[in-house]
Amino acid sequence: MKIETLAVHAGNHGDLTTGAVVPPLILSTTFERAEDGSLVEGRDIYTRASNPNRRAVEEKLAALEGGSDAIAFASGQAATMSIFHTLGAGSHVILPDDIYYNTKVIIDNLYANFGLSCTEVDMTDLTAIKRAIKKNTKLIWIETPSNPSLKVTDIQAVVKIAKAKNIMVACDNTWATPFFTRPFDFGVDVVMHSTTKYFGGHSDILGGCVILPLDSQSELGTKIRTYQSVGGAVPSPFDCWLLNRSLSTYAVRMPVHGYNAMKLATFLEKQAQIEKVNYPGLKSNKYYKIAKKQMRDVNGIAGFGGMMSILVKGGENEALVLASKLNIFKHATSLGGVESLIEHRYSVEGPHSKSPENLLRISVGIENVADLIADFEQALK
Repeated sequence: MKIETLAVHAGNHGDLTTGAVVPPLILSTTFERAEDGSLVEGRDIYTRASNPNRRAVEEKLAALEGGSDAIAFASGQAATMSIFHTLGAGSHVILPDDIYYNTKVIIDNLYANFGLSCTEVDMTDLTAIKRAIKKNTKLIWIETPSNPSLKVTDIQAVVKIAKAKNIMVACDNTWATPFFTRPFDFGVDVVMHSTTKYFGGHSDILGGCVILPLDSQSELGTKIRTYQSVGGAVPSPFDCWLLNRSLSTYAVRMPVHGYNAMKLATFLEKQAQIEKVNYPGLKSNKYYKIAKKQMRDVNGIAGFGGMMSILVKGGENEALVLASKLNIFKHATSLGGVESLIEHRYSVEGPHSKSPENLLRISVGIENVADLIADFEQALK
């Protein structure tokens, strides 16, 4: 089945008892056993370990990414931690130099006592990746497009380097989603998503997931599933139910995000007050060729997602002033919702931020693109 159909029907088994077309919300934390106390086949035991709503949304997430299994978490951070947790004490990780700020914070702050270390490299520089590999390197983490500079990594090339050294490759596919990029097609070992973003799509669900490929190693999946059930960083049944519902419109929303972003990026690139537009769909962008090769929509047409960032001429003050003049774009954290958002990343990340002080990250929503362009027109005057 195609992704549009999977988004509606995968994991949606309705309710056999009532005939309800929409799966019911099951809030119970515990489930009855047979009269003799034995486990009932196919029935859950305790909702931290599994829940009908969580199993349903995991089935849908795996289908959308083309994987064998999805493991849902209470946040994208928890999903990321589950992968790091499988590596073992004293492991070394290679990270992009412009990775989502809090991914590196996990290693620096939460896993310091485990001896986990990392090296940051420009993930578009294959030579730099090779130089960064150590004897204890267990994982190369890809984030493409990157947050917030929108660098595009050649996934296949990185996987080739990693496989030669028996190193696992994980890909944060939150920004592109499988609508525009399918990392398993390029050989990655595991995919991570913050389901808060485009999968949720309405800025009202916190969640994350880890997805394993069709030919996945059962050992890795078992470790991550154990971390989920024993560690307990699980999404609530209601969040799973909401996510399942939101995913039904996922394949309808994504092309609008992409179309609007392309139009807005083209407009902003021509504005005198804008120093640079980071959007891989622009032919002037240095990552355009690799993006065009590996970022394709579900119809096989090049598509570049709904995220961009801009550098405002002047500096931090000029960037903040521009953001404050926008009316439709809300100045807020997060991304991937139906509404358009803008954020000054340097302010959010703090003094250790590597984001330029004049950078504004833009999550382009599904509003009428003429209105979005008009909003920037009035703000730039």
